[in-house]
Amino acid sequence: MNSILTDVKDNVAVVTMANPPVNAIAMEMLQELTEVFDSFNDQEDVRVAVLTGAGKCFSAGADLKGRPDLSVPGARWSRNRIVREVAYAIADCAKPVIAAVNGPALGAGFGLVASCDIIVASENAVFGLPEIDVGLMGGGKHSSRIVPHSLTRRMMLTGYRVPASEMYRRGIIEACLPADELLPYCMDMAAVIASKSPLATRYAKDSMRTIENMTLRDGYIYEQGNTAKLASSHDAGEAVAAFVEKRPPVFLGR
Repeated sequence: MNSILTDVKDNVAVVTMANPPVNAIAMEMLQELTEVFDSFNDQEDVRVAVLTGAGKCFSAGADLKGRPDLSVPGARWSRNRIVREVAYAIADCAKPVIAAVNGPALGAGFGLVASCDIIVASENAVFGLPEIDVGLMGGGKHSSRIVPHSLTRRMMLTGYRVPASEMYRRGIIEACLPADELLPYCMDMAAVIASKSPLATRYAKDSMRTIENMTLRDGYIYEQGNTAKLASSHDAGEAVAAFVEKRPPVFLGR
């Protein structure tokens, strides 16, 4: 299908969903996204990724016209597995992922957004879970990771589409920007992340992802373990030396 475009420059990978007119997510597209984000784990030239959509829409959600024949034995289970795994490919990716939400992010599209580490949106973006209007269900768990209790239920029960301005006001996204400022803002943020030690960044994301559902005590113990691993690395020593010598650090990712 080749509806996922990837461009890597200066250690930043820009991943663009390109399935006009609304970047509806077909099964092949889900598999492509999973493969792309899995590949970043082994690409040393990628330190951070930016996920966005082509045109004026981030993604309007699942491609309802291209759904597989679910009457075939095993088809439903296979489809559900593929749908699940794309979120994990993003959330579990060793490299941080910034969502540059350039327009509506609905249903499965909102699920992709919720799986990213940092969320930035343009002023014309809206976020919604419209499944209740098309005979489907899902998205509540992904939404409730970042959206408050009452708002998640309002979205699921009424199909309410939350404007980016409201998401920003509630502290759910990092910024709500004019459309022409969205990608430059995200790229500047990505450049800052890419300038850090790739090893430290990997440990930081691993900590954030792993401790999310842990108790305070267990989560902090896990973080301390990653701190100990990082402390013995070349990059940690280089960070200290560069600070003392008042020069830019040269990180090797080890």
